Amino acid sequence: MLPKRFRIEFLGRRRKFITLLGGAALALPGLGRAQERARRIAALIAYTEDNAEVQRWVAAFHEGLQKLGWVEGGNLHIDHRWGGTDMNTLQSLAKEIVATKPDVIFSSGSPTTRILKQETSTIPIVFGNVVDPVGEGFVASLARPGGNITGFVNLEPSVAGKYVELLKEIAPRVSRVAIFYNPATAPYHEIYLNPFNAAARSLGLVPIVAPIHDLAELETVMATQAREPNTGLIAMPDGFVSENYREIAALAARYKLPAVYPVLAVAHAGGLLAYSNDIGDNYRRAAAYVDRILKGEKPSDLPVQFPVKFELVVNLKAAKALGLDVPPLLEQRADEVIE
Repeated sequence: MLPKRFRIEFLGRRRKFITLLGGAALALPGLGRAQERARRIAALIAYTEDNAEVQRWVAAFHEGLQKLGWVEGGNLHIDHRWGGTDMNTLQSLAKEIVATKPDVIFSSGSPTTRILKQETSTIPIVFGNVVDPVGEGFVASLARPGGNITGFVNLEPSVAGKYVELLKEIAPRVSRVAIFYNPATAPYHEIYLNPFNAAARSLGLVPIVAPIHDLAELETVMATQAREPNTGLIAMPDGFVSENYREIAALAARYKLPAVYPVLAVAHAGGLLAYSNDIGDNYRRAAAYVDRILKGEKPSDLPVQFPVKFELVVNLKAAKALGLDVPPLLEQRADEVIE
């Protein structure tokens, strides 16, 4: 048996060794306390997965999360559901999402947010691009949303008047202007119509309101308007335009109608002129709200945010095909000129 002095020294060293071993165990994955679980985000997107422009927006959302320390496959899992513009499909996907009980739901816009609101009042929802969140009943107020929903807004109603002014500037001979939208994807359409009508009349233009439900109806509208001389088009801010931007640009070119668009991608696809907030920037900023909610903040306390980045894109090639001379001042104001 060891002398008493040696037994005390041995026991002291043993306690120190056990303490150090315990600390190492806590520092190693899988040892000590369990690793914190990966958080789960579900994204309901009212576009098809092959939409290159929307993929750019979603990539911005992912980049925003990554910069905040969220790593897919590590501490974060994202479940994407692509529903297109079919309301029945979106409704079914929303039910599936809510049933999985994610930590946060990211909603692409108005149709998805409206459907998700019907499915849950508890799971936090962050929308990336909504026109009128108060009018559509998503939030109580912009400053204090008050429920489980918050996010980022799109273009305000007065932009419809600006579109008319831009159309008259780039195509000064127009005397008639038609605005088109899809009521299913733009339930807020009324808020844009008054500024549109007022601006058209102030510039001596005949305003025409043209609701459509699909590309076939839009082609009928364009064909009808093309029969009248000096007619121009305006696309209302609407997910329908974002989903079908290539087809819409091609139709306007076929019927030789000067048009102004609320989606920058239309100008890149051959459209005449586009003015919009950068929706990708909205999605990137939405990542910060998702981060704050995952860290414990409530959507009810996060004010709805306005866009901060706007761009004007002019397509000179499209203007030439329409026989238009782009005013030098308009070209100078453009953030991007496509030649």
